Amino acid sequence: MDVTVIEGCSIVTMDPDATEIDDGHVIVGGGRILAIGRGPAPNDAYAVGSRRVDGRGCLLTPGLVNTHHHLYQWATRGLAADDGLFGWLTTSYPIWRHLDEDIVRGAATAALGQLALTGCTTSSDHHYVFPHDGGDVLGATIDAAATIGLRFHATRGSMDLGRSQGGLPPDEVTEDRDVILATSADAVARWHDPSPSSMVQIALAPCSPFSVTGALLRESATLARELGVRLHTHLAETADEEAFCLERFGARPVDYLADLGWVEGDVWFGHGIHLSDADITAFASVGAGVAHCPSSNARLGAGIARLRDLTRAGVPVGLGVDGAASNESSSLVEELRHALLFSRAKDGPEALTVRQALAVATLGGARVLGRADDIGSIEVGKQADLALWRLDALSHHGIDDPVAALVLGSAPPLEALLVGGRLVVEGDRLVTADQDELATEAQRVTRRLREKSTT
Repeated sequence: MDVTVIEGCSIVTMDPDATEIDDGHVIVGGGRILAIGRGPAPNDAYAVGSRRVDGRGCLLTPGLVNTHHHLYQWATRGLAADDGLFGWLTTSYPIWRHLDEDIVRGAATAALGQLALTGCTTSSDHHYVFPHDGGDVLGATIDAAATIGLRFHATRGSMDLGRSQGGLPPDEVTEDRDVILATSADAVARWHDPSPSSMVQIALAPCSPFSVTGALLRESATLARELGVRLHTHLAETADEEAFCLERFGARPVDYLADLGWVEGDVWFGHGIHLSDADITAFASVGAGVAHCPSSNARLGAGIARLRDLTRAGVPVGLGVDGAASNESSSLVEELRHALLFSRAKDGPEALTVRQALAVATLGGARVLGRADDIGSIEVGKQADLALWRLDALSHHGIDDPVAALVLGSAPPLEALLVGGRLVVEGDRLVTADQDELATEAQRVTRRLREKSTT
């Protein structure tokens, strides 16, 4: 068994006792955490072939969990830079209809590489654009995650409410409901692994109330529960969405989804900005989760989610980068800082502590994805998904509390990132892929998509 020993670092475990160690070690083997302790690792930890990671000057945390993303959007970064959500989507849909397997693979690999470099060990992805001649675009995202080495929760998204039926997307990017349900079941059969060490899980994810029919929402929920997988969609992201639902369905977004069987503990919602007290109570009562995307929400002018109220109510909340076309930096550690700052700007200095913010980014995200027994904290027996942050450079020097340094300071270098004990980042560089090649390939597919969309 390959053994990795990380020692000499501060450790924030996020375990039930909120254990923190000023100078300690973690021993990893067989993809799992074998031991955690204070001071140097015991001599017998160093088996033949074991790897030692010098963690002096660093903080070890659980790997960050990204609960909402659109990886394909790396190929359309920077578009509609000054628009709100509906205007941004209207600009983007005609371009996205030209996506294909090659473009999605290049974009997704670059996006996942960037996530890894910002401390992410597990990412979800909400892919809902399936051009009829695009090939296996969902499989391309799964291939990309395997290339980078991240744990991956892929969702088979969908849209069947086109503009001719009163929806927002053009009809060309929608699909037939029967096709959606059949391919969703096939995706689960092909890729879903429910085991504790799973690297790929599948969820079903109709896109949003303004791009999906009620029938598809209801039937997707039924299918997901028959197959034993989770559900995901966008919800309560903008005031425009609420107006759309009131006009079309005579109900606010959460009430509309609740009538369709979606406010349940196997569901997590992207954004959840415009929620009432009753909505938050309903989520908390069943354990429905929220993917909080502070940077994208700000970029699109959608608002600031009620993070304080959600967490205090006991709603599972994780962080999301959201698509790279509405959050061009795509830095998960940056979301950690923005979540805290925006929450305090909205609700005052006691809205969120630095440790509560880190909990949302780690164990909170694991709860949202239904993986809290496997990931999200540093505990013996859990998966060895770990981020080692270097905090001894000028930008963090003098901040005595390492958690405050990580959350409030600039994004620190990533000394090491392990996923299931496998080294993915070392010395702030990817070891599973060549970063320059990822950038070149991303540029190629971006240019190719632009050319396809203008011919």
